[in-house]
Amino acid sequence: MNKVILVGNLTRDPELSETPNGVAVCRFSIAVSRDYANSDGTRETDFFNITVWRGRAENCGKYLKKGNKVAVVGSLQNRSYEDKDGIKRNITDVVANEVEFLTPKSAQSSEDDAPVAQVKRERPQLEAIDDNQLPF
Repeated sequence: MNKVILVGNLTRDPELSETPNGVAVCRFSIAVSRDYANSDGTRETDFFNITVWRGRAENCGKYLKKGNKVAVVGSLQNRSYEDKDGIKRNITDVVANEVEFLTPKSAQSSEDDAPVAQVKRERPQLEAIDDNQLPF
């Protein structure tokens, strides 16, 4: 079984691109704090590269930005390449099947966002029912 669940914050803005065949792919990284502190009392942070495909990638590229909190469900994928100096490098990525946006929309405001009118939604009033009116 190969399944990963992570909750963290984007360390940079997502990079949305397309493959030569026109398939959307979005890449970003997240920082995830560990549950425990090390010997000097500091909580360490791990950084994970995330890859998202197709429609989900387009949504991530459109709505996410650096600092947003996300939950990612996916699988680990290893790949290797040779760098410019001829040294073989290994990379582990998380290929996301699900990405949940956890930062509230109100916290995502930016300078170019126009103010949005707030609509007050009222709950419908429920009619009071006397216990004698219940069929049981």
